Amino acid sequence: MDIYVVNKGDTLWKIANRYNVNMDLIAKVNGLQSPNQLAIGQALLIPKLNGYHRVQPGDTLWSIAHKHGVTVESIVSANEITNPNIIYPGMLLIIPTSKPIIDVYAYSYEDDKLGAKSVNEVGKSLTYFSPKAYVVTKSGTLDETPDEMQLAAAKLNNVIPTLSIMNFKPGDIGSQTAHAILSSKDLQEKLLRNVINVMDEKGYKGLNINFENVLPSDREAYIGFVQLAVNRLHPRGYIVSTALAPKTSGTQPGLLYEAHDYPALGNIVDFVVLMTYEWGYRLGPPQAISPIKEIEKVVKYALSVMPANKIHLGFEIYARDWLIPHVKGNVAETFSPQEALNRAMKYGATIQYDTNAQAPFYRYVDENGQGHEVWFEDARSAKAKFDLVKKYNLRGITYWALGFPYPENWSLLNDTFTIKKFK
Repeated sequence: MDIYVVNKGDTLWKIANRYNVNMDLIAKVNGLQSPNQLAIGQALLIPKLNGYHRVQPGDTLWSIAHKHGVTVESIVSANEITNPNIIYPGMLLIIPTSKPIIDVYAYSYEDDKLGAKSVNEVGKSLTYFSPKAYVVTKSGTLDETPDEMQLAAAKLNNVIPTLSIMNFKPGDIGSQTAHAILSSKDLQEKLLRNVINVMDEKGYKGLNINFENVLPSDREAYIGFVQLAVNRLHPRGYIVSTALAPKTSGTQPGLLYEAHDYPALGNIVDFVVLMTYEWGYRLGPPQAISPIKEIEKVVKYALSVMPANKIHLGFEIYARDWLIPHVKGNVAETFSPQEALNRAMKYGATIQYDTNAQAPFYRYVDENGQGHEVWFEDARSAKAKFDLVKKYNLRGITYWALGFPYPENWSLLNDTFTIKKFK
């Protein structure tokens, strides 16, 4: 796909004519809620017709596949065709090309019903999925969350359900909870028994350990716990992954970083998730949430201590709106990239693009005269991250989090990669 940046005076009809592409197709791949509304500076994905086939009278899937040198199965999958015997003249089919194969993992923060809806919407683009995380308690139990509908949706979409456990919750950064567990072998065994019981009972096939703010003094104990988890789960055929704070060296100071030992943990688990976002923190001043140069520093450090086939690049799919000028204590509002576009249109803002950070942003003044600065993700910033995955041949991408609509990401993701699925 090409990327086109909207200029003043552009309409979707004009853009479609310029590229000789169906207007409805552009609207579909970009998830445009109102094709008549565009924001100046908005990035649009433009499908290239040389990657498509317009069905002619007498065409069959076999003849089309033979013409383009691909398999019938790949065309059926790329176009989500439910009945391969029904194609009709005029139908526009995507012709898949050879693309890098990657894993795609997504977390969710949504309730069960909405989470299931999200999985059904993008499930074809996922290898692994975690519903809202289960919170670990100091006594080794798990605060469970309703997830039956999400697990059913994952099964329907051939997505591997992955239990995510974490040690923190609102109002508690989790350091003492982690310490309580890591200080006791009995509690670690109890916690893993509870984890396995949930996985066996509900059909989870993977475990993601997301312990944050672990005390530096508990570093070795944390490594031991992750190893114990692998020892208990691998014989049952379960995979184990862990989330890592975005480090650029082994000696990086700070509570978030010190206990996350990249070489040790990378050696133990099946794969790691680099949490390469949150430079644009909700309590800090406005800036790109995941600037590409900072992300690349983390990736390079990770690659220096573990193989590329163990690394998932973290990709946040949310936007932030800060009040400006920034005042310490103000909290930025978090919402979806789609809502960021809606606000730009509502307030007539011109979207700009920071080429250094590879991220779009804009400023506006609301009805009360208050200034705002919004940083978000679009097709250009997604492409920059995808290019990084390709450049370093990483295992995959992990999204935080489903529930933030970002249609152009999923269109571009499937245009760029073949998503691994397990039978």
